[in-house]
Amino acid sequence: MDTVVMNATGDARVAGTPRPPVTGHLVVMGVAGSGKTTTAGMLAARLGLDVAEADEFHPQANIDKMSAGTPLTDADRAPWLASIRDWLTGETDAGRSAVITCSALKRSYRDVLRGAHGRVRFVHLDGSPELLADRMAHRSGHFMPTALLPSQLATLEPLEGDEDGLTVDVAAAPEAIIDSVLAWLTARA
Repeated sequence: MDTVVMNATGDARVAGTPRPPVTGHLVVMGVAGSGKTTTAGMLAARLGLDVAEADEFHPQANIDKMSAGTPLTDADRAPWLASIRDWLTGETDAGRSAVITCSALKRSYRDVLRGAHGRVRFVHLDGSPELLADRMAHRSGHFMPTALLPSQLATLEPLEGDEDGLTVDVAAAPEAIIDSVLAWLTARA
């Protein structure tokens, strides 16, 4: 696992980073409000890959539970994670790489996703609780209430040294985040 630390002005930005070849999948992970959807969309566009939103894999019961402000249990998450893993396997079996958002808060959740066919790498979007709460308070149209952020932060198990992944500070500008991920991918191509 690697870490890139950037400031809000994007000083760690790597200009002119070539588009690295990607084999396997990128899981853009983190708690609510970390910018998973934006980052995954930008990465997919720059890499020419398909993108999927893990929220779309949730059964309605999970969405209803979260909408009511009730944190999900591991039992609630198990079929959701399995369906994401199976989708990744389908993409691999069809000869495609993809980018997907998924909170992937615990290592055991990431282990399920790593069970997909093909290589699965993680991009952990990390930020201060204050920044994340502010972002959540200012977004609209999402079922996840700000009240669930503390439970997500308590559940979060950051990437460990033996996991294939990168941790990025979300205080940086989105383009700087994308450039740092692309530089990381290029270094491992």
